[in-house]
Amino acid sequence: MIYLADGPGALRRFVLPGLFVIALFATQFLRSGVDDEADVLTHRFVGPTMGTQYTVKVVASGLGEARQGQLAQAIVDQLEGVNAEMSTYRPDSALSQINARKDTAAVSVSPALAAVLTEAVAIHGASGGAFDVTVGPLVNAWGFGPDGRQKTPTVPEINALKSRVGQSLLGWDRSAKTLSKGHPEVYVDLSAIAKGYAVDRVARALDDLAQRNYYVDVGGEVRVRGKNADGVPWRVGVERPDAGRGAVQEILHLEAMSVATSGDYRNYYEQNGARISHTIDPRTGRPITHGLASVTVLHRDCMTADAWATALNVLGPKDGPALARERGLAVLFIIRGPDGGFTVERTGDLARYIRPPTVGIVTED
Repeated sequence: MIYLADGPGALRRFVLPGLFVIALFATQFLRSGVDDEADVLTHRFVGPTMGTQYTVKVVASGLGEARQGQLAQAIVDQLEGVNAEMSTYRPDSALSQINARKDTAAVSVSPALAAVLTEAVAIHGASGGAFDVTVGPLVNAWGFGPDGRQKTPTVPEINALKSRVGQSLLGWDRSAKTLSKGHPEVYVDLSAIAKGYAVDRVARALDDLAQRNYYVDVGGEVRVRGKNADGVPWRVGVERPDAGRGAVQEILHLEAMSVATSGDYRNYYEQNGARISHTIDPRTGRPITHGLASVTVLHRDCMTADAWATALNVLGPKDGPALARERGLAVLFIIRGPDGGFTVERTGDLARYIRPPTVGIVTED
């Protein structure tokens, strides 16, 4: 879980990443507020999207109502554009239409889908298959889909689903921007990368509108640029797993960076004394069972941070840090021990962004 700490001595909590469901975009859900009475103001834009909430903060002076309205509309346009392309809950989305096809013919895709699929394929290969956008049927079978908790799938059921799961069944032609299925029942779900891509789209829109100091959050995936209204880097907190809602493990001080977290400590259920995580290893078809509780990735692009957080979470407390070091990724791993305590492992240059945490309960923004 990611938090924003953007005021002296204050940390503000944001909602958990939700399922990638239909966004409800309407101007009445947007609101712009001013957090400070100084010449430099923080303008807030908040609303629902993708089954969760977005929060954008723009630090600037002299933004009149017309300019604020322009920013608000640009944010909504970008989020709605991604949702219209990549939602699996909207039957009219471009991705849903591809999933509905029961053939193996090549289909042309938009530049947005092409960008996300290209990154997904790259991280799939770099992670040895730990990141896989075709894993959705297995996620649903284990009870983490729209139908809710189901009975544990049997070995034959898992094997049957695995016959149509695997990124090798996707024929992605990057140059032609066409996608084909190796099996008619292949189902593509971009929920582990699309929110990060949406964050990047909003950030680019703000760049185009000459904004140089902002914070963008879509369901817990974050990208920042510049400084907050106090003139210091944005402070983003990483939640301490199982320590009570709102306790902070680390505070990251960021100026031009994205951050995404994947963990097992919120979305799971217990069965016969075992924790059943919502994170499914696409290589085995089963939930992860290792002790890695949380993975937080820093990267320039939020899409990349989002996908790598999932991939490293699947890989676990040994292979995850090893690959992060090999790839030069800045990552915070929080590992659950057999006694219920936690240890922390950092890779890359993560340490340069860390300041001592402020432990306590965080109130909602």
